[in-house]
Amino acid sequence: MGVSPTSPQLLLGRVPQVTGETSDDDLFDDMLLNDHYDGHLDDGIAETIEEAQVAMAEARARLADVPAEVVVTNHVMGLYELAAIHLSASPPDLVQSALAIDAVACLVDGLGDRLGEEAPTMRDALNNIRLAFVQIKSAVATPEPGDAPGPT
Repeated sequence: MGVSPTSPQLLLGRVPQVTGETSDDDLFDDMLLNDHYDGHLDDGIAETIEEAQVAMAEARARLADVPAEVVVTNHVMGLYELAAIHLSASPPDLVQSALAIDAVACLVDGLGDRLGEEAPTMRDALNNIRLAFVQIKSAVATPEPGDAPGPT
């Protein structure tokens, strides 16, 4: 059974709040606190803000037309790629790859068949990246024959 947005894990605050983000309000506050701000935006800045707002409205409209399972599946694959990038680093970053793999698992295992027709593919991807992690972790921990022994 999948985890719903009203699951106890979410309601009990087990998901940490993201901090340190910048909002539009922060940007405008910065402008107002600037000693050189005279209360008026120059035409270029006002036009840029307006274009950005239009672009955001268009992006939101396009996103609203896409089924949530497609968007979530795309995020799963992004996290999969993140794990693969960290695993392929030299040396592999096992801590960061484990975090990305755990995030993939939360979505794939937690949502299960709610991911739609791509659910089996997502389960296969999760199993593959887990296998790669175990193989790379084992290779990193096991010295190659002929390598000098580590510190004693």
